[in-house]
Amino acid sequence: MRCTRRGLAVAGLVVFAACAPARAADKAAVGVLRFVSSGPLYLAVERGYFAAEGIDLELKFFEAAQPIAVAVASGDVQFGLTGITGGTLNLAGKGALKIIASQGAEKKGFVGNVLVASNDAFAKGLKTPAGLAGLSAGMTQVGSTYHYQFGQIAAAQGFDLARITLKPLQSIPNMVAAVKTGQVDAAILPPHIAGPMGDRGEVKILTPLSDIAGYQYGGLFVAPKLVAENRALAARFVSAYRKGLADYSAALLRVDAAGRRVADETTTKAAEQIGKYVYPSDPPAEAAKKVVAAAPYVDPQGRIDVADIERQIAWYKSEKLVDAGVEPRNVLDTSFAP
Repeated sequence: MRCTRRGLAVAGLVVFAACAPARAADKAAVGVLRFVSSGPLYLAVERGYFAAEGIDLELKFFEAAQPIAVAVASGDVQFGLTGITGGTLNLAGKGALKIIASQGAEKKGFVGNVLVASNDAFAKGLKTPAGLAGLSAGMTQVGSTYHYQFGQIAAAQGFDLARITLKPLQSIPNMVAAVKTGQVDAAILPPHIAGPMGDRGEVKILTPLSDIAGYQYGGLFVAPKLVAENRALAARFVSAYRKGLADYSAALLRVDAAGRRVADETTTKAAEQIGKYVYPSDPPAEAAKKVVAAAPYVDPQGRIDVADIERQIAWYKSEKLVDAGVEPRNVLDTSFAP
């Protein structure tokens, strides 16, 4: 009789559990660009990692990095995955943002941003980064990642950045149009844009930026208010994102003993999943090829290169683009992806 009662009690619990409503997933939005460097996020979405963490994630697409940071700071989105700019550093210095994981980085031997010349400027002699002195170049905004990389070029070539006439064009599509039509002499473009433009003869490829200097250009942003009020959500987001980083690295960043990129079925599958977001209008096979050709380096664990962020802050301060009081401790929270 005792066993029978126990069995009935267990059966009752099973029925209760089956009838109990499932816990609703936490809704969250992330601001992002249609870049291959955001591929780990797209993989995490496609492979159900956010859903497994109980996050109902909405992707909101932007045309430049700074608006994403503003959207995170204002609460329009809960997370942002994009470039680290002077504006984002200033917002972080005021307590509106924190970087809690890394995104892409320029690393020698891996695909990254590309310096391109307009056909007209190339015909007139712009063949190397040194030739930029005295010419014009397009960028999204003052204080953008592109601004910083032009600073790296000037430093490497030994001339003052002021010798390049930098034109803020507000968005990447505007940069593309300006260099394609010769309104600016040069631009720095993401590889998934620069490569096809070069193939079509619309611009001339000069050099990958990773040959000039290393640079951790991207980060995962969150508002400190969200961390204070719902740290568990931020932790679960980073957990899902890091699984995407690991998958991206395993599929797209493997090299053989000679340093050549390894591509197999794992690579193709990941590239097709990423291509849905970066090249939504292309056939899957064509999009996948473009992703493989333009896959930049990411840290497979999302670790933040603190020393490099310190260098970035120092440069932005030297250019009077970041407030003097901004320090790494205001900007970084390495407790999520140490």
